[in-house]
Amino acid sequence: MEFINLAKERFSVRKFEEKPVEKEALDLIIEAGRQAPTAKNIQPFKVYVLKSDEALAKIRALTPATFNAPVVMLLCEDKANAWVNPFDDFNSSSMDMGIMVSHMMLEAQDLGLGTTCVCWFDTAKVKEEFNVPDGLQPRILLPIGHPAADVQPGPMHPFRKEASEWVEEL
Repeated sequence: MEFINLAKERFSVRKFEEKPVEKEALDLIIEAGRQAPTAKNIQPFKVYVLKSDEALAKIRALTPATFNAPVVMLLCEDKANAWVNPFDDFNSSSMDMGIMVSHMMLEAQDLGLGTTCVCWFDTAKVKEEFNVPDGLQPRILLPIGHPAADVQPGPMHPFRKEASEWVEEL
């Protein structure tokens, strides 16, 4: 698929079929994240793949925003090991994670799977429940699965600002 079409077709899926995600597909999604560029190639994050009944029950008890997906990735930021811009102390970890999760979402879309990027959860409770080590901070949940047959994009999905509203050529 042409990239621009892939990007246009992808939307946040909030309803999944009760069907497992194939290991091969999950491996490709992880590989897409692994290939994502990061500042100085430091890769300042850790990803937990929540797919056991126990892990899914834990995360579903902490937030409804998993939408009963059969797999939920928990992406944790490692700010202490990220590149920091010496001119303004900008820490690249959040930017790097955003690039990684975008790669993963687009790979999932290309495989016919759905995702949604979630940050609506109590990070302290997630950190405690999943024994996330000190130094790592839970930031993003990425529910992944086969979209339900009747799933539709959210009502705001088709609305995009015109490029002239946010791009300025100098």
